[in-house]
Amino acid sequence: MECDFRKSQLNDLEQIMLIENSGFTPAEAATPKAMRERIKNISDTFIVAINDEEILGYVVGPTFNQRYLTDNLYQHAPQNSRFDAYQTVLSLAVKPAFRQHGVGSQLLSRLAQIARQQNRQGITLTCLQRLVPFYELNGYVNEGLSSSQHAGENWYNMVYYLGNRGD
Repeated sequence: MECDFRKSQLNDLEQIMLIENSGFTPAEAATPKAMRERIKNISDTFIVAINDEEILGYVVGPTFNQRYLTDNLYQHAPQNSRFDAYQTVLSLAVKPAFRQHGVGSQLLSRLAQIARQQNRQGITLTCLQRLVPFYELNGYVNEGLSSSQHAGENWYNMVYYLGNRGD
């Protein structure tokens, strides 16, 4: 399924929260307050996939100057810095009816385009073990168990290398 993409907007919050809560457990999901902050602070890296104005899914994360996410990013997403080496992914979520149609992969590709334009070194995220194969199919490298304690789950560090900055 082909999608169009745009930056998130505050009036998207209700649809975004429905998708967030359908893709994550209550302990894993962002709060409406945290998601509102993400829309306000990092709209350039908060991308929604749309089809006829319906939001099908989204990807969001701030830039960061460390290779792996830290848990505090889930509560507070700082504004993006042009100097940060990495783009993060805090949430990638797709409406249940549109899963398995390539929407998530398209969102990751769009985020990679933005990260390249911003001269990032790579994209970093954590995921549950069951999602490692999905990210590997999208070019991410599994760098092992994360130190994250988010939602009491075991998370894996996944990194997508962009080849920027001469690395």
